[in-house]
Amino acid sequence: MDHSAKTPTRFDWRVGAALAALHVGALLALLPIFFKPSAVIVMFVLIYATSGLGISLGFHRLLTHRSLRLAKPIEYAIALLGTLALQGGPISWVGTHRIHHAHSDHEGDPHNANLGFFWSHFEWLLYSKAHCRDRSDEYRRAVTDLTAEPYYVFLENNQLQLQAVLAVLLFALGGWSWVIWGIFVRCVVVYQITWLVNSASHTTGYRTYRTTDRSTNCWWLAIIGWGEGWHNNHHAFPFSARHGLQWYEFDVTWITIRLLAFARLAKDIKLPTPEMRRRLRLTAPS
Repeated sequence: MDHSAKTPTRFDWRVGAALAALHVGALLALLPIFFKPSAVIVMFVLIYATSGLGISLGFHRLLTHRSLRLAKPIEYAIALLGTLALQGGPISWVGTHRIHHAHSDHEGDPHNANLGFFWSHFEWLLYSKAHCRDRSDEYRRAVTDLTAEPYYVFLENNQLQLQAVLAVLLFALGGWSWVIWGIFVRCVVVYQITWLVNSASHTTGYRTYRTTDRSTNCWWLAIIGWGEGWHNNHHAFPFSARHGLQWYEFDVTWITIRLLAFARLAKDIKLPTPEMRRRLRLTAPS
C-alpha cells in the first residue's frame, strides 16, 4: 500500500529494535527450561493488572476520556500499572489516543485504519512521524492536564526504569522463567490486545451508532480486550465509562468500575443518556 504523503518515510529503528527484542525474548518461553506453571500464572496476573486495569481502565477510560473519577491513590496505582504495560507513559499514550479521537480514520490520525490493517495494527509505531506529536502544539495542548501533575511526568520519564524494577523483582521471586513469562511474553500478549483495538475494531464487526470513522463492535475482541472491542459504541460516546451498551455486550472493565463504585472508590461515572443513544442509533446494525 502506498503510504506516501500521508505517512512518514523515516523508520524508527529504536522502536523497531525494542519490539523485535521483546518478541525474540518471548520465544524463549518455548524452551522447556523456562517453563514453570507459576510463571504462567504470574503472566496472566500481570496481563490483567497491566492491560485490564492499567490500560483499559487507567490510561483509556480514566485518564484519556475522564469517564470517571477515582480516589487519587487508586488512580496513581492504576496509572503505574498502565506504565508497566510498556506501551509508553501516561502522557504519550493519552496524547496519542486523544489525537486519534480528534482525527479518527482521517488525516492526522496516527493509526488511520484507511491506510491498511497492518498500518493501524503496528506499522504506525515504527515510523518517527507517529511519535513526533510531543513536538506539536496539538499534542501539547492535548495533555496539559497530565503534564501539570509531577507524578505523571515521573511515570513518563521513568518507564524503562520501572520495568527494570519489575524484572528484578520477578527474577528474585521466580528466576528467569518468571522474567521471560512475566515481562516478555506478557508484553507481547498485551501489545496484541491493544493493537487489535486499533486495527480489528476499525475493520470487522457491526456498527450500532452513526460515527464519522470506521469503528466497529467486535465481540471476540471485547472478550479478550476487557470490553474495548465495543469500539463503535466507544467512538459514538467517547466519554462513556461503559463500552458494552447492550445487555449482551460483555464489558469486564465496566464490571470493574461498578465494583469500584459499590465500594465508593469511583464516582462521577459518565454514561450516555437514552436520548443520546437514540439520536445516533442506526436504523439497523451495519
